[in-house]
Amino acid sequence: MQKAADVAIKEVLKVKPEEKVLIVTNPEKDVRVISEALYNSILSAGGKPTLMYQSMKTQMDFAEDAVVKAIESNPDVTISVSKEKLGKDKWRMKDPIDKKYEHVFNYLLGEKKMRSFWSPSITAKMFMETVPLDYAKMQKEAAALKSAFENGVSARVTAPAGTDITMSIKGRNIEADDGDFSQPGSGGNLPAGEVFMGPVVGSSNGTIVYDGSIAAAKGEIVIKTPIKCTVKDGFVSEITGGREAKKLLKTITDAETKPPEMAKEGKLTDEQAKQYAKNARNIGELGIGLNRLAKIVGNMLEDEKVYGTCHFAIGSNYEHDAPALIHLDGLVKKPTITVIYEDGSSKVVMKDGELT
Repeated sequence: MQKAADVAIKEVLKVKPEEKVLIVTNPEKDVRVISEALYNSILSAGGKPTLMYQSMKTQMDFAEDAVVKAIESNPDVTISVSKEKLGKDKWRMKDPIDKKYEHVFNYLLGEKKMRSFWSPSITAKMFMETVPLDYAKMQKEAAALKSAFENGVSARVTAPAGTDITMSIKGRNIEADDGDFSQPGSGGNLPAGEVFMGPVVGSSNGTIVYDGSIAAAKGEIVIKTPIKCTVKDGFVSEITGGREAKKLLKTITDAETKPPEMAKEGKLTDEQAKQYAKNARNIGELGIGLNRLAKIVGNMLEDEKVYGTCHFAIGSNYEHDAPALIHLDGLVKKPTITVIYEDGSSKVVMKDGELT
C-alpha cells in the first residue's frame, strides 16, 4: 500500500516541500487506509497534509459545508479518495462561478489554481494493483491518441456487439488522464489511463450497445445482457435489454424527475431544473481506456481505464455546457474508432480494441 501511495504522491503529483495538500475521504476502511498512506507519503515528501473526513456521498448528495470551505482555502493539491463521490457544491450549483463552474473544486482546477487526483469508489486492492505502472509508456500512447483527436471534426465508433455511432468533436477539449498531474490545472483519476472528450451537445447519432459494465444509481453493473441505447440528436431516445437496461433507465428517470423537486426546494432555479432534466439523457463523454493493468471488475473507476475498451457517458459532460445530476459511464468492448478531419480524410486510431 505504501509503495502505491508513494507512486501517487511522488511520481504522479510530484508533491514538493512545503506544498499544502488536502485529502478528503470517508471513514470506510479501504478509503481510510489509502488516505492514511497518502498522508504519510506527503509527509515524507516534505509537504503539509490535511486529512478530512465526511460521511459517504452519492452522485445526488452535497458535500459537507466544511469540505467545500476547505477546498475554498485553495491548497496546492486536493485529493479526493471517496467510497462513492466527493459531493456537490450547494452554493455554486445554484450560482455557478463565471456561469459555468458548479463546484469550487472544478473552478480551482479549471483556472489552474491547484492540481488534483480523485478516486471515487476506489478499493485497496485496486489502488495497489493499478497505480504502480509504466507511466512513461502510457503517457506516450495517450499523447499520440490525444493528438489524433485534436484536429478532428467528428468520430465514429463501431463494435462487434452492435455499437455504431457518430458524433461531432469539433472545437472540443481532448483530455488525457495519463497520470501526470504535476502542473497546476492538471488532474484526473487514479488509477489513470484514458483519453476522453465531450461530444458537441446534440451531435451524437446512432446506436450504443453497452457490453462491459455500466454505472447506475446503486452501483456499477457487470453487463450480462447487452444494453442497447438509441441516440438521436445527442440524447438517448430508447433503451432496451434485460434487467441491466431497466436499472439504467430507472437511474436516468430519477435524474429527470429530481431537478424540478430541487427547484421547489430552492436548490436550483426553474431554468436550471429544465436543463438538468433534459441532460439526464445527454451523451456526455467518449473515452478510450489505456491502462493495461486494469480489469473489468464492476467498479467504473477501474473499468473505464481497461485497455481495449471505450466508454460513453450518459449525463453531464466536462465542457460545462450540459449540466446534469448524473454522469453514467458504460463500457463497449473491442471498439473500432475512426477520427474524421476537416478535409474529409480519416484515421482509424483503434481497431477491434487495439491501438493502431
